[in-house]
Amino acid sequence: MEVGNVTTPFGRRAVTLAQVKGQIAVGRAPVPQPVDKWKVLRDVCDARTQLGLRDRAIAVLTALLSFHPTIELSADQNLTVFPSNAQLSARANGIAATTLRENLNVLVQAGIVHRRDSPNGKRYARKGHDGRVETAYGFSLAPLLARAGELAALAEKVAAERRQIRILRERITLLRRDVRKLISAACDEVSSIDWPGIETDFRTQITTASRARSIEDLSDVEQVFLRMKQNIIKRLENHWKTEKSDANASENRVHLQNQKPESNFESEPALENKPGKDERWTAQPKMPAAEKTSGEGEQKIPPLGMVVRCCPDIVAYGPRGQVSSWRELMAAAVVVRSMLGVSPSAYQEACEVMRPEGAATVIACILERAGQINSAGGYLRTLTRKAASGQFSLVSMVMAVAQERKNVGGCLQT
Repeated sequence: MEVGNVTTPFGRRAVTLAQVKGQIAVGRAPVPQPVDKWKVLRDVCDARTQLGLRDRAIAVLTALLSFHPTIELSADQNLTVFPSNAQLSARANGIAATTLRENLNVLVQAGIVHRRDSPNGKRYARKGHDGRVETAYGFSLAPLLARAGELAALAEKVAAERRQIRILRERITLLRRDVRKLISAACDEVSSIDWPGIETDFRTQITTASRARSIEDLSDVEQVFLRMKQNIIKRLENHWKTEKSDANASENRVHLQNQKPESNFESEPALENKPGKDERWTAQPKMPAAEKTSGEGEQKIPPLGMVVRCCPDIVAYGPRGQVSSWRELMAAAVVVRSMLGVSPSAYQEACEVMRPEGAATVIACILERAGQINSAGGYLRTLTRKAASGQFSLVSMVMAVAQERKNVGGCLQT
């Protein structure tokens, strides 16, 4: 093996102390085991970013290795190759002469090859009587053999970092999906949470994630999305606890109302009314005994024509902008239900207690009073509980809405 004697370049090229240090290190390194030159090339290629090499420099190194006569780099061989620039250019896919010289210098600066210039700067070899090369001038591949273990470790480290980056990107993708779908699932049913603000933060983090490249940046992005997911789940849990508490409080109010000789069957919960609300909405006429039910737990449904005349706002949401049948009224009620923020479970419960026609009628009445009700979903649940206990009349509610429209200047047709 070449002993790594310090040599300086020919002509105007200057030598750097880093090059001198590299040549000394190669000369003093223990005699290494032979290595496959193409394996060393793969390690250099994998670690090219850390070594400061470009793709063109890798192509030039590949061409240099192709001039070494054997597959292995061994200490007992001549490790200096001496092709001309024309030969190198041909094996480097026709690279231009200027680019070739530039990338040869990059390889030398990175310590991948060493220059062994002749007295006149030409590249050639002098052979002995047995035909073996005695002296060669050109580019020494000895650094590849001496640094084979270092290059392999560096390539392994790069591979581990790439694997870690892939894992982090997978985790971020899963967290992004979870946050996106949690927001989409909850924003229509839980109006008490600032979903627009959460959505804005989410989109900002998506932009940040798209720019992250390093393991540190990706880890920070993962933690941000994880905290966002945990925050959403915590807010939903708090909302459900509050909803359960409100439901228990409403049941207690219903129990107290049932003990009174006369109950206001259609009064809205105090928490759902806006401050300063007209008192006529909290004290509706008492339901006649004959109108309560037509059977046990069954609501008396007012005629469709009466519902449409008293609650005309629902017509605009019907199929083709009209409501001429109960089916069309129920279809319009589904649209309005979502618009008012009433959850599917609350509407389904109302359909089970008051039948689909009755639930659609209640939605039509709530739409007329939309400006006076804070929580349409809570109001519907309260009316459903009252209907289940026989404390609520659809006919009286429709008539009350009609009276409201008349009092504010509306015209009730008969």
